[in-house]
This record gives sequence, C-alpha cells and structure tokens, in this order.
Amino acid sequence: MASSHTRLLPWLALAALVIVADQIAKYLIVAHYPPGGSTVVTGFFNIVRAHNTGAAFSFLAGASGWQRWFFVGLALAVSVFIVWLLRAHSAQKLFAFSLSLILGGALGNVLDRLQHGYVVDYLDFHWSWLAPLFYRGHFPAFNIADAAITVGAIGLIVDELRRLRR
Repeated sequence: MASSHTRLLPWLALAALVIVADQIAKYLIVAHYPPGGSTVVTGFFNIVRAHNTGAAFSFLAGASGWQRWFFVGLALAVSVFIVWLLRAHSAQKLFAFSLSLILGGALGNVLDRLQHGYVVDYLDFHWSWLAPLFYRGHFPAFNIADAAITVGAIGLIVDELRRLRR
C-alpha cells in the first residue's frame, strides 16, 4: 500500500500545474499589455490587463493596503489546511482533485500579491444581459487561478452532494 506521501504527490503536482499555467499567463499579460490595456477577441470576450488589490469581485480593493497581507496570510493558512486534508483524504478522487485546484489557485494569486502587491487578472467576458449586474455587462476580470478556485469549489459541492446521496 502506498504511503500518504506517495498518494499526495499527484495532487500536489496538479496544484503545481495550476500555479505554473497561471504564472506563465500572467507573465505574458504583464510583458505585453500596459495596465488597462485590452484586445478584443470576440464579441463577448477580451484579453485585458487588470490589477486587483482586493479579493473576489474586488472585495476590499479600496482598503489602505492591509488587505494584501491579510489575503496572503489567509491563503497560506488555508493552503496548509488543504495539504493536511489532501494527506488524509488523497484516495477520495473528486475531493482531492477539487482541493488541488483550490490550492494551486490560491498559491498562484499569493505569488502575485507577494510580487506585485495585487493580482493580475486578464480574462474579460461580457454580455449585454449582464448589464443590470455588472458595469456595461462586463463580468469582473479573472485569471486561471480564479477559475481553478471556482472549479474546485464546485467540485467540493458536487462531492458533498454525492456523499449525502449515498
């Protein structure tokens, strides 16, 4: 039987893959776009360079700077807890997959906060039907790390619903 460390490695590798993909994309955006720059890709999607000093949906973005260290500390504490959960539950595939995505996403955004003081966002989706909710119908810009966290959260919900049905 494999040790808990051996069973943990694929999940940590998945988290590392998310971090690497996220950081490469952010590097390319910072290298090729000025702050606020954008490229129209389709009628509903743009590549942009946006800086988010807050959390999801720019929550606390207008704070005086303390939020940078708060979010770094919170993400690091959650990451330690996730690794502990992965060690204990590495055989639960959907649960571990979801946690790995959240871990990779959280650490990808932490690297931005440490390096820049903000998170680099670049995916901008917009539809006119979103206009009542978001300025000019633009959903808040996000990145690969944010998408991984979102998919991971959905996976945790699905995993729990499946567990409850059993």
